[in-house]
Formats: sequence, structure tokens, C-alpha cells
Amino acid sequence: MSSKSACLLTGAFGAAKGECMSTTTVAAPQSYRVPLIATAAIVLGALLVGVVFDANIGLLMIIGGLFGMVLYHAAFGFTSAWRVFINERRGRGLRAQMVMLAIAVVLFFPALGAGTLFGNEVSGFVAPIGISVLVGAFLFGVGMQLGGGCASGTLFTAGGGNARMLITLVFFIVGSVIGSAHFAWWQSLPAFQPVSLVNVAGISGGIAISLVLFAAIAAFTWVMEKRRHGQLEQAPLVDKHGYERWLTGPWPLVAGAVALALLNFATLALAGRPWGITSAFALWGAKSFELVGGDVSQWGYWQSPGNAAALEASVWSDITTVMNVGIMLGALAAASLAGRFAPNFRIPLKSILAAIIGGLMLGYGARLAYGCNIGAYFSGIASGSLHGWVWLVAAFAGNMVGVKLRPFFFSGAEGRKPTAKTC
Repeated sequence: MSSKSACLLTGAFGAAKGECMSTTTVAAPQSYRVPLIATAAIVLGALLVGVVFDANIGLLMIIGGLFGMVLYHAAFGFTSAWRVFINERRGRGLRAQMVMLAIAVVLFFPALGAGTLFGNEVSGFVAPIGISVLVGAFLFGVGMQLGGGCASGTLFTAGGGNARMLITLVFFIVGSVIGSAHFAWWQSLPAFQPVSLVNVAGISGGIAISLVLFAAIAAFTWVMEKRRHGQLEQAPLVDKHGYERWLTGPWPLVAGAVALALLNFATLALAGRPWGITSAFALWGAKSFELVGGDVSQWGYWQSPGNAAALEASVWSDITTVMNVGIMLGALAAASLAGRFAPNFRIPLKSILAAIIGGLMLGYGARLAYGCNIGAYFSGIASGSLHGWVWLVAAFAGNMVGVKLRPFFFSGAEGRKPTAKTC
């Protein structure tokens, strides 16, 4: 496969023309050794945590692996889709997100309204709307463009072999710990009570309102793209078909949107709550801090019953941790199957600096805003939470600032070019 065909140019809803992974040059000959090892690690890990802790946690590790494969093969990035729209007014990535959200609310709202799914209790991510959400989401948005990815993007690109994103991930964790230290103060600021469309408008009404909003956003991107370019960007031709394409990628982005919605619904069924990512980063950082003699137990964030219990328990009993590990292993398998696992450790100093600053902003912002592009935006809106919509607006504003800052850290086309190379 040439570097051109390795580009992530898939589906009528694809994120951007010419989008490639940053570590991709020319695809290497396909080898099944690494994907087999990654798959074996997922299965073995699922069996171990399933036996030691809970069978559902084991199944969720497999779900995490599937998330990683879907994210990588579909190149389903939030950061790139937003940057492309901001710079070029190309909206295929945003329209794909609306498809994902539309499917999710249709699946989620009836279950959340009933409070049960397949006989198990379920609840959504519904959070207050206040200053902390506005500030946190804005910081997260800036961090997306400097760090080179969102929460899901950081995991799947790091797992897929992007060495720079490992730096972003490390400082994402550091920022999460700092955010947890300041969480109680931010919570003390003025905020409205949590609001759920499921409770306010009912199941049918909530779905109808949500679908209208998704359609309005999709229509807006459609109009802006046609106004700028005269026509919508067409899906590129792909030189692989059938079984080979689904195994090695690239997938149509809309297929990724459908798969992500279904996998989030599976997460709701197994975990009793939607997909989240960043709470595990705070947990990893807090446990690491305690290993070197620190004490976070007196911080307000870690005094809530759920967080206090997670801090005392094994990290492998934490659902979000297990799923995050699964995502990285799934992306590793996908990248290897695609012949694109080729870490490049020659990273420019300014790019490293951007990864550090971006990672800190991502971690800190996610704690303040009750989540990231997954927990607050995807799962928040899928839960009917109005805070998810507020998060979207504030984070998009942050992305607009982040796009303006990129040329200071990335030289040449990487700083100016609207097409993304990570997530």
C-alpha cells in the first residue's frame, strides 16, 4: 500500500481530504504477529479481570478493544473534524458525529427513561451546568489542537504507534491529577442543577428535540461547505474491498459512527452507565502520586464515595481503566493489521512542548467539565444532559483558539494545513 492509499480518506462522512496518521509514511508488509499478540492480551486480560473481579468488567475490556479497532480503522477523530471545519469549512467529520449521536439517543433514551436495560439498572452522565463546565471545556478544546487529539484520539493514536501522543497522554494524566486537586473549588462556583431531556421532555420528546438539533448542525455544515467550495467533498476511492477492507481498513467514517454508537450502548448495558475515558487518567495519576509519597485522599474530588472506593481498590477493578487498556490494544492490533505500526521517536522540540501544554489542558479541562469529548460530549448528549451541549459550544470555541495557536508550535504545513494527522 502506498502512503497515499494509507491516508484516512473514507466514507461520505470522512473527516478530511488527505488525512493521514502522523507516524504513517509507507505501509509496511502486513504481519499477523503483533495483532495476534494484542488480541491475545485483550482476551487474556478479559478472562483475568472477569474471574478476579466481575465477568462484565472482562467483557468491557473486549468492548474497549473493539472501540480501539473502530477508532483506528475509521480514523474517527474529533480534533481533526473540528479543525477541518474551522479552517476549511469541510463538514463531513461533524456530520458523522451527528449520525453517531442520533443513533445513540434513539438507543439510550428509552433505556434511561425506564432505568433498566436487559434487567440491569442503568443511568446516564448528567452533570451541572456552570462556570467549571464552560472553563473546563474551553481549556479542553484548546488542548485538543495543541496536544493533537482528544481523549479517545489520544488513546487510539498512542496505541496505534504515534510516539508523540504518548507524551500527550502522560501530561493528560498529570493535568487530570491537578484538576482533581482543584475540583472542589471549581464546584463551589455558581452552577445550574443537572438537566436531562429525558426527564424534562420525556423519551419521545427528548429524542425529537435531539434529532432536530443534530439535523440543524449537519445542515449548517452542509450550507457552509457548499458556500465555500460550491459542492460537498466526495468520498475518495479505496483500493480495498470486502473482507480485506474491514480487517485492515480504512473504513468509511459513517461505519465508524454507527459502530461507536452501538458499542457505547453495549457499554451502557454491561457497565450500567455510558462510555467514559478520563476518570481513569485521574485515577492513574493519583495512584502514581501516592506511590511516591503523596496523599490525595483529603482532596474533595477523592472524597466522593465512588472516587474514594476507586482509589482504595485495585486499578484493574476500575471499568474505565480496563476499557482504556482495551482501546490501546485494539488500536495496536488495527495499526498492525493495516501495516502502519511504525513509531517515530524523532519529534521536534516545539511539537513536544505543544504535547506537554496540550496534555495538561486536556487533563485539567476534563476534570472541571465533568468529562471529555466522550464522557461529556458523546455520552453526555446521549444521556440527554444539557451540560453536553454546553460542553460542545465551549469546547468548539476552545478549538478555534487552539487552531490559531498551532502555527507557533508546528512548522510548515503541519501548523497551517487544516487536515489532521492524529485524531
